[in-house]
Amino acid sequence: MENFLQQALHGEVMTDLSHLGLIKVSGRDAETFLQGQLTNDVRQVTEKQSQLSALCSAKGRIIVNFRLFKRDTAYYIVLPRESLDLTLKRLRMYVLRTDVKLEEVSERLSRIGIAGGTQHLTDCLGFAPPTEIDASFTNDQITVLRIPGGPPRYIVFSETQQNLSACLAEKAEQISADAWQLLDILAGLPQIVPATAEAFVPQMVNYQAINGVSFKKGCYTGQEIVARTQYLGSLKRRMYLAKIETDIFSQPGDALYVSNNEQSVGKIVNAQAHPDGSVIVLAVIQISSAESDDIHWQSQQGECLQLMDLPYSLANSE
Repeated sequence: MENFLQQALHGEVMTDLSHLGLIKVSGRDAETFLQGQLTNDVRQVTEKQSQLSALCSAKGRIIVNFRLFKRDTAYYIVLPRESLDLTLKRLRMYVLRTDVKLEEVSERLSRIGIAGGTQHLTDCLGFAPPTEIDASFTNDQITVLRIPGGPPRYIVFSETQQNLSACLAEKAEQISADAWQLLDILAGLPQIVPATAEAFVPQMVNYQAINGVSFKKGCYTGQEIVARTQYLGSLKRRMYLAKIETDIFSQPGDALYVSNNEQSVGKIVNAQAHPDGSVIVLAVIQISSAESDDIHWQSQQGECLQLMDLPYSLANSE
C-alpha cells in the first residue's frame, strides 16, 4: 500500500474510478433546471469547460458536491456512488413538469483517473488532453477533464474502456481509489459523503476559493443563506489541510476538540493514509480555535492536527 501511495505522489499513475457514479441530466429544460438547484453557474458549463458544484438544502448546507460536465448536449454529474440515490431523490423533487430527464448511467461510461502522465495519455488517446484546470474535451466519444492537483490530473470517460485501459496500463502504475483520494485531499478538494451531508455551507469547505460557487448567478435552493454568509462576513469555520501522526484511520464526520473545551470545534471532512505513515485530512475547524489552540482528533486528549498550507488562496471570490 505504501508503495502505491508513493507512486501516486511522484509517478505516472492510473486508477479505475468506478467508485464514482454518474447522473445524466438531459432535456430541453436541463440547463434551467440545474441552474435553479446548484451552487455554481451552470451556464458556464460547455463541451469545453467543466466545473465543481454542489446541491444544498434550504438551509444552505451541502447535501452532496460533485463535478459537472457536458457531453453530447447532456449534463453529467460525477459523484460518489454512495450519494447517488440521495442526489437523484433530491433532484427529482424539483423536476415537476419541466422537460428534464434524470438517469443513473454509471454503467454506460467508464471512468479512469490519470496523474502525472500527460504525454502517455496523449499517446493512448491519439489527441492531446486539455491543459487548463477545469477544461473539458470530447473526441470520438472520449471525454477528458483536466482537474486540479500537484501532478497534472485527468478523468477520462469512455464508452469503450478496454483498449484505452490496456494502453495506459503499459505506461502507468495502477493505484487504488484511496490513493487517488489522497491526491484530492492534497489538492484541497473536499468530498461531502453521507456522513457529512448537511454539515457545512459551501464556504466552510472553501468552495468560494476553488470555483465551486457563484455569487452572481441568481437564485438556487439555499442561495440566500450562502450569500448572507459571504457578504456579511459571518463565516466562523473553514476547511484546513492537516496531518495526524497516527496509524489509526480517521473518518469523515469525526469530531475535533481543543484541550480546554468539551464542545467540538470541528469535523473531519476527508482522510487518507500518507506514505510517510501519517494520515492526511481535510477538516472544517472553528477559525478562532485553529489560530490559537492545538486541535485534537476525537477527544480533548487525542492526537494533534499539524496544520499544512493549502495549495490555493483563500481570498473570497466576488
